[in-house]
Amino acid sequence: MEKICSICKKKSGMSWSLIKLRGKYNPTQKIRKRPNLQWVRLFSGKRVLACAKCIKAMAKV
Repeated sequence: MEKICSICKKKSGMSWSLIKLRGKYNPTQKIRKRPNLQWVRLFSGKRVLACAKCIKAMAKV
């Protein structure tokens, strides 16, 4: 199963974890940031994985 929003195509990205040591920031490890995906039912009755931002936008309509 893919970790991609089916509405806006948002997917995971890489970021650095920075730790301050003796006054300097040392890049220590890479962390994968994933979107907040949840199952939601569209108006057509189809169930899809959507990110929280898209779910909030659909609630306004």
